[in-house]
Amino acid sequence: MGKAMFYHLTQRPLEATLPVLLERSLAAGWWVAVRGRDPGRMGWLDEKLWQGPDEQFLAHGLAGGPHDALQPVLLTTEAALPNGATCLMAVDGAAVEAGEVAALERVCVLFDGHDPDAVQHARGQWKALTGAGAAAEYWSEESGRWEKKAESGG
Repeated sequence: MGKAMFYHLTQRPLEATLPVLLERSLAAGWWVAVRGRDPGRMGWLDEKLWQGPDEQFLAHGLAGGPHDALQPVLLTTEAALPNGATCLMAVDGAAVEAGEVAALERVCVLFDGHDPDAVQHARGQWKALTGAGAAAEYWSEESGRWEKKAESGG
């Protein structure tokens, strides 16, 4: 059974935080799907990942290509995980189901702490997932470093 990890971004933006989490996930042996809601925003994130330093290159692709199944990191707006991901990272309020938390190694929900709507949406996701029995942790970087602020055993 997996766990949902909620990341409340207040110090660094998504495009700075996501590569760190992706590197850690790949180091754990997990393939990752990054799920968003807006194709344009996913294209922007794709560009940001390509622009990272050479020594931190993250092999990835934008869903819809002929090689989706071969991508260790796949950016998508769909519910399907065509790359066989064992880790899902939901950004920009993308949907996450309790069944996904149970089936995957890890589900990460990243949300912008400066956007009240994003914070409210993440709270709703926390309630829905933990209410359905999913294990979850809430992490905040408000102090300047990541700290676990809450945990639900599922």
